[in-house]
Amino acid sequence: MGKSLRVAYGEALVKLGAKNEKVVALDADLAHATMSATFAAAYPDRFYNMGIAEANMMCAAAGFAHTGYIPFASTFALFGSGRAYEQIRNSICYTNANVKFAFSHSGLSVGEDGGSHQSIEDIALMREMPNMTVFVPCDPKETEKAVMAAAEIDGPVYIRVARPVCEDITEEDTPFIPGKANIMRDGNDVCIITAGLMVPIALKAAEELEKEGISAAVVNMHTIKPIDAEIILEMNKKCKGIVTAEEHSVIGGLGSAVAEVLAGNAGAKFERVGIQDKFGKSGKPDQLFAAYGLTAENIIEKCKATLA
Repeated sequence: MGKSLRVAYGEALVKLGAKNEKVVALDADLAHATMSATFAAAYPDRFYNMGIAEANMMCAAAGFAHTGYIPFASTFALFGSGRAYEQIRNSICYTNANVKFAFSHSGLSVGEDGGSHQSIEDIALMREMPNMTVFVPCDPKETEKAVMAAAEIDGPVYIRVARPVCEDITEEDTPFIPGKANIMRDGNDVCIITAGLMVPIALKAAEELEKEGISAAVVNMHTIKPIDAEIILEMNKKCKGIVTAEEHSVIGGLGSAVAEVLAGNAGAKFERVGIQDKFGKSGKPDQLFAAYGLTAENIIEKCKATLA
C-alpha cells in the first residue's frame, strides 16, 4: 500500500526531530492536513500552531532560525507561497535565514477543493527568490530524503508536498543529491524531464514509446533549483527532442527552468507539458490531469512532435 507525500513528510520530520533537538515545526492551523500533527504528537514542546496567520508564521520561523533553531513551516502551498510571499522574501530569503518550507496540497491534485486552493504557480514564486532551494519529490521515499537533505542545507528550502496517496517508484538506495537529477530510464531519441507526481506518468509514456521503437529517457528533476544544467545539456546533445512534464503552470516552473538552460544552445527540439496559463477547477485529480493534458498520451504526442 502506498501513502501520501504529506504522511511521509510528517514521519520524516519526527525522525529528524529525534536526531536533532534544534528542529521545530510551525503550522498555520492545518497540522492534521499537512501532517505536521505527527511531529506535534511526538514533540509537543517543539510544535507551534500559529493559527490562520501565514505571514506571522513566516516571521516567527525567521526568528527561530536566527536564534539557532531549524524551523519547518507548513501550510497549503497556495497560502504559503502566495499569501506569505513578502514575508518569505524579505524576512527569510533576503537574510538567508535557515527556514524550511513544506507546503502541501500543491498543484491540481488537490482535486475537489478547486482553483481557489490549487497552487499552480508556487514553484515559479519560490524559485525566483535568491538563496532558495526548491525540491519536488516524486514519492514517499523521496519526500523523506528531501526532508533530511533540507535540514543539511544552510538557508531556505522549499519542499513541494503533494496530497494524493501514491506508490514508491524510487528505492531506499536511490540517491537524493540536491541539484543532481536522477535518470530513471535511459534513452537516446527523446528525453522526458519531469518531477513530482508526473514522474510515473512520464515513465508510462516512455514504455509506450518503446513499443513504437522510440527510445525515451526519463529524468527525475527532483531539484528545480539549483537545476541540474549538466544533465539537461547532456540530453540536449544526445537526443533529438526534450519534453518537460510538470503539475504546474508552464510559465515559471520546470519547463521554464529547463528552457533557461537550453537557451543559446543548439540541439534537441523542445516541448512542454503542463498547465497552459489557466487556473484549476474542481474535480477528481485523475479527471483534472486528463482535462489539463497531464497524461502519458499528451507526453507521447509532444515527444513525437519533437521527432517529426
